[in-house]
Amino acid sequence: MLKIVYPICCGIDVHKKFVVATVGTTNKSGVTEYQTKQFSTFTENLNQLLNWLKSQNCINVCMESTGKYWHPVFNILEKYCDVVVANPKYVKGIRGKKTDKKDSIWLCDLHKHGLVPGSFIPPLLIRQIRDLMRYKYKLTNFKSSEKNRIQNSLTVSNIMISSVVSDTFGVSSMKIINHILENPDDKDFNILQMLHGSMKDKTETITKSIDGNLTKPQADKMRVCFAHYDNIEKHISDIEKIILGLVQPYLSQLDIIMSLPGIKDVFTAIAIIGEIGVDMSVFLSSKHLCSWAGLTPQNNESAGKKKSVHVSRAGVYIKPLLVQCANAAIKSKKCPYFKVRYDQIKKRRGHKKAIIAIAHVLLNCIYHMLVKNEKFNYDLYKIDSKPKQTYSSNITEEMAIRYLQTLGYQIPDLPKT
Repeated sequence: MLKIVYPICCGIDVHKKFVVATVGTTNKSGVTEYQTKQFSTFTENLNQLLNWLKSQNCINVCMESTGKYWHPVFNILEKYCDVVVANPKYVKGIRGKKTDKKDSIWLCDLHKHGLVPGSFIPPLLIRQIRDLMRYKYKLTNFKSSEKNRIQNSLTVSNIMISSVVSDTFGVSSMKIINHILENPDDKDFNILQMLHGSMKDKTETITKSIDGNLTKPQADKMRVCFAHYDNIEKHISDIEKIILGLVQPYLSQLDIIMSLPGIKDVFTAIAIIGEIGVDMSVFLSSKHLCSWAGLTPQNNESAGKKKSVHVSRAGVYIKPLLVQCANAAIKSKKCPYFKVRYDQIKKRRGHKKAIIAIAHVLLNCIYHMLVKNEKFNYDLYKIDSKPKQTYSSNITEEMAIRYLQTLGYQIPDLPKT
């Protein structure tokens, strides 16, 4: 018989318009009595749910993380109850025998025995920072989409300035593009005064590249794209100001994270804190944190055979962020350890697995830095300028023959002397 961990607990089946809550009370004989009620998701009704739980002396609550619908319930119960938000794959009911009431009882039974692993729910301030940083990320994607649309309009108009300059949206390029938009009929304008630096050496080539035909519909589309692009930049700036105001209590943790190679931008450090928080005690170990972030291979073994061991799909936001940091870390001249480690793995496993391994190392470092409240120690990652010799300096005749055989050569038996 399974051990009763929570004699009084509640399972909540969450939906958009209502929730179904079941309180299970287990006596000393191990018999559980269930009481089920349905509540609307309006704040007034959720407060009635909280008062009902208080009257039942129930502080242990388990609910499924259904989209965003669990947030209103969690916001009301967070202060009084110990709420476990479960991943749906861990509490999925049997198909064909599902009703709202049965689902809530099933959640209650699982939680009663302590069988539901809780999801990581950071404190309110961290959740607010996370939400704003993810929104900033989305706005940056919109900004990139508008740049691509502008580039497409130039290409279909036979304006191939992107083939000559490194940045189509640089200062000189934008002066030329704005002049073409404002004066579409002016074909023989002097572009030399619009260029600066080394671009003046490409004057003739740039003149040939902008000899195109920008139609009125394409010009109107580009003006709309530029207006949207400027609005997005303004919105990003406004979001950044709000975020910088929220992170004031975590300035010391930001300094610690920014001491790591590959992390120079303050918003990169803020995004990491927004995803994992600053309290590492919620994770069992650094390995647990890396697994949560989707940077470790999965366990998929059956009948003694290991199947796919790809990294999991977890860490939708933090994994790409750490991979970008890893790409920067392997270029760091101050700490060549990451570059050496990357090259070692890349030879055997390729770039993708090597860069994931470096991201794993970076997250390990962040975990221990936040636990110890210490900045990155470069002395721990020093490597010798001359790599250690990994092979024997004295190669015997037998070793040479065995090496040639591994390469596919057939070595005849040598006459004995």
